Amino acid sequence: MTSVRAWLEEARAQRWGMFVDLVFAVGWVTMVHLLFAVLEGPDWAYYMFMLAGIVAYFGFVTSLEHATGERDRSENDSNN
Repeated sequence: MTSVRAWLEEARAQRWGMFVDLVFAVGWVTMVHLLFAVLEGPDWAYYMFMLAGIVAYFGFVTSLEHATGERDRSENDSNN
């Protein structure tokens, strides 16, 4: 079992990642809710869009990691 101190240190180290996760989740849920409030779609489609948020999240994170990795590699190449 980890201590509270260890958990807090880990949370501080990952704070921007956790913040981006939270912003993405709140933004996705808000977008889907507003879309279905306007269109009055069926419940099953609403829940499918909520589940699609999981796929969208991993696509977003993967593309973000790829983009920052490309940037880091290009900066390293220009410095050499």
